[in-house]
Amino acid sequence: MLSLCTIGSTAQQVAEAISAVLEVETEILAGDLTIVAGTGKYRELIGSRDEEVNYPDASYLYTRVLKTGQAFVVEDPGRDPFYGPVYLGETGEICCPIHRDNRIIGIIALVAFNEEQRKRLLQKREQLQTFLQHMAFLLASRVAEMESYSQLELTSGKLSAVLESIHEGIIAVDRDGMITHCNRAAEKLVGKPREEMLGSRIDDLWPDSPLTDVLLTGQGYRDREELYGRPPEQMHLLVTATPIMQNSRPAGVVASFRNMAEVRSLAYQLTGEQRRLEFEHIKGISNQLAEVKKQASKVAQGSSTVLIRGESGTGKELFARAIHHASPRRDRPFVIVNCGAIPETLLESELFGYEEGAFTGARRGGRAGKFELAEGGTIFLDEIGDLPLHLQVKLLHVLQRRQVERVGGNKVISVNVRVIAATHRNLEEMCARGEFREDLYYRLNVIPLEIPPLRERREDIEILMEHFLNKYCSLLDKRITGFEQDVYQAFITYHWPGNVRELENAVEYAVNMEAGPVITLDSVPARIRNSWLREEGAEATLKSQLINTEKEILAAYLQKIQDGTMTRGQLAKLLGISRITLYRKIKEYGL
Repeated sequence: MLSLCTIGSTAQQVAEAISAVLEVETEILAGDLTIVAGTGKYRELIGSRDEEVNYPDASYLYTRVLKTGQAFVVEDPGRDPFYGPVYLGETGEICCPIHRDNRIIGIIALVAFNEEQRKRLLQKREQLQTFLQHMAFLLASRVAEMESYSQLELTSGKLSAVLESIHEGIIAVDRDGMITHCNRAAEKLVGKPREEMLGSRIDDLWPDSPLTDVLLTGQGYRDREELYGRPPEQMHLLVTATPIMQNSRPAGVVASFRNMAEVRSLAYQLTGEQRRLEFEHIKGISNQLAEVKKQASKVAQGSSTVLIRGESGTGKELFARAIHHASPRRDRPFVIVNCGAIPETLLESELFGYEEGAFTGARRGGRAGKFELAEGGTIFLDEIGDLPLHLQVKLLHVLQRRQVERVGGNKVISVNVRVIAATHRNLEEMCARGEFREDLYYRLNVIPLEIPPLRERREDIEILMEHFLNKYCSLLDKRITGFEQDVYQAFITYHWPGNVRELENAVEYAVNMEAGPVITLDSVPARIRNSWLREEGAEATLKSQLINTEKEILAAYLQKIQDGTMTRGQLAKLLGISRITLYRKIKEYGL
C-alpha cells in the first residue's frame, strides 16, 4: 500500500490552500510521522520525522491519533502533558487521522503559533474538525488514486513486457478500427515502424482485413490462414483474432499472427509435420485397398523397414503416416525427406546433418540432420529411387549400424529410427543397370507394400470424389451438394494416370469453377470431360445399332400377331418381358 509520501506535491498544495484561507499553519504527516507537507515553520521540516519518534513510549499526541484513530484538540500545548515537546512555539492544535481501507496512513493538523490563531482554532473547533475530516478523505482518495494508477502502470508494464517477449506479432484495435497497440514482432512482420502504425486504421494498414468482420460480429477465430499485402511482397500469415467484449458488444480486437513460412519451417524442423492420420482416413472400399491396409496395419506394430511401391499419386505418404501413427512410435516425430526434391549438394547434410565449419555458409554450432530429428520416431524417405549412388552407401551404413556421422564431423551418433521408404520406380531394373545398390535394395525391401493404381480399384472413385468435394467446399467456403450423374460416369471411366492426386486436383478444379449447387460436366477439367465425351459417343453408336435391331425383331413378330399365329401375351413371354414393357416398346418404336 502506498503512503502519503507518494502524493507529496498534492499534499503541499492542500496545506498551502488551507493555510491561506484559515490563516493558521498546516502540517501533514505520513503514518511513520514523516512530515510530508507543511507551511510556515513546517515547510523547512518536510522530509524529516516529527520529534515524537524520539519518545516511542510516551504516547504523545500524534502517537495517540495513530493508535486510536480519533481527532484531538489541544488548547494549550505547553501545559498538556500528552502533547509532547513544544519545540516550535505551538500555542494550539487540531489534528485528525487520515484513514484508508480501515488503516490510518497519516495525520493532518492545523497549528496556531500565536494567541490570535489559537482563538480562531478554538472558537470554530467543531467546524474545523469537520473540515479536516473532509481534507483527510480528499488526501486518502488521492493516495488510492495513485495506488490504482501505480498498479495499472505496473500491470501495463508487465503486459507490455509479455507482449514484447512473444515471438508472434500482436496488434490491438479499438471499436473504431484504430490500432492502439502493436509489439516488436508485428513491427518486424509488417515492415513498418510502430509509430506509423499506432493511431492508424487497420483497413489502411491491412486492406480487406478480416478483423473488421470481428468488430462487427464479435466472433473471433483461431489459426486462420490469411494473406497480407499485395504481390510481390504479399505474406501468408497464420492469424488468431480475439474480440474484446464490453456490455456484450465488441469494443476491440486483439490479433496474433505469424508468417506461415516460419510456421511450416518450425513445424517441419521440430516435429516433422505431426499431422495425425490413421488407416480409416485412407478412403476406399475396394478389396485391393482393404488388403493393403490390412498388411500395413500388421507391420505398423514392429520396427522393420518398409518399402512402399506404387505409381505417383497413389498415396504412399498417407500409408507411411498411417503406419507411423498406428505404431508404438506414434508420439514421436514423423520426419519426411523427399530424396528427389532436394539438390544433391544439400541432400547429405539434410539427411545426416553437419558440423560447424563443414562448408561455406554452415550454421554456427552445426545442425542436426533428419535422422537425428526423427529420433525415437519414423523417417519417411520418399522417392528413394532418386537417391544418388554415393549417398546410398552412407544410407546403407545407417541402416546397418543405426548410427550417423554429420558432414564435416567424426563423432558417431546413435539413432533409434524406423525407416519407411517409397518409390514409383522399378528398383529391380535399376539394380540390374547399376543405378541402385542391390545391398541397399534388400535392406529397404524387408516388408514390401504395393499400392494399386486407381484404375484398378474404380469402386473407390466415387467415395474419393465425395471426400475431396467436402474438403474443398470447406476450404473454399462453397455450398456444393454433389455431382451430376454424367460427372460420376466421366470420373469412373477415366484412366487416371496421376491416380488419387490427379483425382483430388480435378475435384478442387471443379469446385473452383462451379457456380451452381451441383458439379456439372462443364466444370470438370477438359481432359476428363473430353475423354468421357469420346466414350459416350462410341456408346451412343452401339446403342443406336441395338435399338434398330430390336425394332426389326419386334416388327417381324408383330406381323405374326396380325396374321393370327401369335398373341401379344405369347410374344411377351417369348421375349422374356412383361406385357406392359411390350406395349411400351411398341409405342416407343411407332409400330
